[in-house]
Amino acid sequence: MRDIASPRVVAVLYDGLTLFEFGMAVEVFGLARPEMGPEWYQFSACTIEQGPIRATGGITVVAERGLRSLSGAGTIVLPGWRDPDELPPERLLRALRSAHARGARILSICSGVFILAAAGLLDGKRATTHWRYLDTLRAMYPDIRIQENVLYVDEGSVLTSAGSAAGIDLCLHLVRRDFGAEVANQVARRLVMSPHREGNQAQFVREVAPTRTGSVLASLLDWAMTQLDRSLGVEEMARHASMSPRTLARRFLESTGTTPHRWLTNQRLLAAQRRLETSKDSIEEVAQAVGFENAMTLRHHFRQRYGTTPTAYRRRFRLSPADRVPVGRPH
Repeated sequence: MRDIASPRVVAVLYDGLTLFEFGMAVEVFGLARPEMGPEWYQFSACTIEQGPIRATGGITVVAERGLRSLSGAGTIVLPGWRDPDELPPERLLRALRSAHARGARILSICSGVFILAAAGLLDGKRATTHWRYLDTLRAMYPDIRIQENVLYVDEGSVLTSAGSAAGIDLCLHLVRRDFGAEVANQVARRLVMSPHREGNQAQFVREVAPTRTGSVLASLLDWAMTQLDRSLGVEEMARHASMSPRTLARRFLESTGTTPHRWLTNQRLLAAQRRLETSKDSIEEVAQAVGFENAMTLRHHFRQRYGTTPTAYRRRFRLSPADRVPVGRPH
């Protein structure tokens, strides 16, 4: 159940197109998903140039539609931009301003943020991009509130991601926003990737964890995921990993870009979303099943993270009986 009127998603292509960024939009929004019914996205692409356009890797791409197709889009994807120093064509900027004014959402991946910025749609708003472009973006557009150490930023009608892989996280975030956690998990499983990384997770971790540390942390996370239904804390996680809490926090941040406490809270919230969508448990029962002390604590974290209540979320994303799956331990 989307918060927009049109299910149409249109990706904007350009000469010098980065295929990976475009490909991830196709994978998330463009593949046929008959199990979702008529509410699923309707994907297409348009181009700002006439005729075939050159893409990375020596490939030529032909889009059947021009910028007029943006007029009916509910969501517009900007899969990168060829040069931050090159001002996008004014006709594209006008089309984006018009689409935004009538309520369309515009999502940029990596350097695509420079198109949104040039259109003036990020003035006074939070935004991010690949860490290599942050200083350039800040210098060119000082009115933007640059978010450096994040994967993506959701400002409602404009959404920006960091590097290319973070674009997948942002696309899945939008699916989650539109259809709920269980559907987003289904899409992630089809992509064979983790169903959710927090937007405020670091986009750049300092080092790849050594084999032993990486193995210990992987084992710890697997174990912790089976313990979410009880009051598991960072101290117990540290003992399980045979580390001090301080060492665990440092290794955790270096390897995952987030903290143990934030990771635990996020996993509990994701588990709560799934139970709200697929079970008949009361809010109190959901809270206890995912490791929050009570319904009041769940409501606090839910509103802080999602800006809504567990009850309102359930009303919006409750799956039909035919779509429900058994809910055991959170996973």
